[in-house]
Amino acid sequence: MNKIYTPLLSLLLLIGLCTCDSAEKDKDASVGINDVEVPELLPRPEALQNAMEWDRTQSGYMQMASDLRLKDSKAVEPRIKLAQIFTNEARVTGEHGHYYPAALKMVNEALGYNQGKDTNLEFLGLSTKASVQLSQHDFTAALATAKQAIAINPYNAQIYGALVDANVELGNYEAAVTAADQMVKIRPDLRSYSRVSYLREIHGDVDGSQEAMMSAVKAGAPGYESTAWARLTLGELYQRYGEPKKAKQQFEMILRERPNYPFAMAALGQLEMDAENYAEAEKLVQEAADIIPEVGYYVQLAEIFKKTGQTDKQEQIEKEIFVMLQDDVDSGHNMDLEYASFYRDHFGDYDKALEYAEREYEKRPENIDVNRMMASLYDHKGMKDEARPYLLKAGATESKHPEFLALSSKK
Repeated sequence: MNKIYTPLLSLLLLIGLCTCDSAEKDKDASVGINDVEVPELLPRPEALQNAMEWDRTQSGYMQMASDLRLKDSKAVEPRIKLAQIFTNEARVTGEHGHYYPAALKMVNEALGYNQGKDTNLEFLGLSTKASVQLSQHDFTAALATAKQAIAINPYNAQIYGALVDANVELGNYEAAVTAADQMVKIRPDLRSYSRVSYLREIHGDVDGSQEAMMSAVKAGAPGYESTAWARLTLGELYQRYGEPKKAKQQFEMILRERPNYPFAMAALGQLEMDAENYAEAEKLVQEAADIIPEVGYYVQLAEIFKKTGQTDKQEQIEKEIFVMLQDDVDSGHNMDLEYASFYRDHFGDYDKALEYAEREYEKRPENIDVNRMMASLYDHKGMKDEARPYLLKAGATESKHPEFLALSSKK
């Protein structure tokens, strides 16, 4: 995956270094230029440069980098803020391979320099690190980090969100509900309502899940990425449970509030795929893929090319998908479930998919999504007896997920 790197920090260095006046050189020497390695802030694709937070992101990056280079090379807070910027940019731009390692580098350095000196910064660093670990699917480590943070400050809503997410992914659903209840008590906002929605869906309350996600959308500011993400999730809920018209309304509303939001484009493309309108689906998903290198968009395109007999394009994009998946793995991102899904859904290679699914099951044996995948693969292989214990676990929360219901009807 080709990336374009623009050294945004070079201007800052030129301001501090480029002068032919000896007095100015002496002045620079008295201030000091610290030799600090700060990962780059990559330029956003043109379609995302008009997003309302981009100017603030760039100025925040320049200020934090300047603080480290020109003031205190061991400063803790600028490193944490840079880690937060990188984590957000990974989500917005899809540049996971660059940003997640960059975020971990900054936050680990921050925690190393702090060493418990400032408990507020220790908490902020740990909560930021837990967020990055969740993004890289390192759920066991994220749970441990979140617990460390909560031991310092049990009154912060955001860290309970990390606790919810980690416990959900590990299949500790009772613990996740307890953490979500505490989160809502502390601060009922977009982040807490979205966790409530997720847990309600897991426990089979689809209407309640949609209601809670609508509350999350209403709690957010129109046009912000977090609000767009919540509305996207609401639309996906409608889509998953058989209400494509409502889903389409949500996706289109996102694009009115936040133009060029690629996740909404790809979601509309998926609706067109479901309706077998492949030309329109390809157009929408390609537009999304042209904005950010999200592997999910490439998987959608591969499926469209397969359905429409575009063999050359299909084979080329399949190669690109494997490169992208490996890029994520190389940057520390666990992609076993994504590999399993790709081999199952696109290639119909259930043996290869099972290899990856089993690896994920070893890490998360209580998670209902992982168990549903295992049950599905054994079902595809005609091994219903082997599928049964996984199907039983997948239904432990009374989920009404369509795939689970379809598998259950085959018993």
